[in-house]
Amino acid sequence: MKLTYRLAALAALIATPLPAVAATIEAVMYKNPQCSCCESYAAYLEQNGFKVDIKSVNNLSQISSDAGVPADLEGCHTLMVDGYVVDGLVPIDVVKKLLTDRPAITGITLAGMPTGAPGMGGEKAGTWTIYAFTKDGKAPTVYATR
Repeated sequence: MKLTYRLAALAALIATPLPAVAATIEAVMYKNPQCSCCESYAAYLEQNGFKVDIKSVNNLSQISSDAGVPADLEGCHTLMVDGYVVDGLVPIDVVKKLLTDRPAITGITLAGMPTGAPGMGGEKAGTWTIYAFTKDGKAPTVYATR
């Protein structure tokens, strides 16, 4: 009887989608009020185990700057998650790598709004470079490419 119960519990666990089993990752997204791709990116994050609190602001550039994002590498929104800054439409595998590896950086950014990026329409063309940045004045470094 105990074995049957354990097998049933294991089967239920395996059948449950991963985001329901894993702890939800809380994040706050700051975005321009007129940007609609940010809502799509937030939905993408939520499909991957995040809970995103969206805050529409009129001073996104200032928020990004205060967070340490280099001006020439700003994305379309700034996400605060688990002590890190994620700026722009960074693919989920790179965000999860950041949160797992916990490097000594302020955050990562995918500058601009590249076609085909999560939350953007169209088909991906070329390579995306995701940069790591700190607040100590050091030049950004390549964190990942996709």
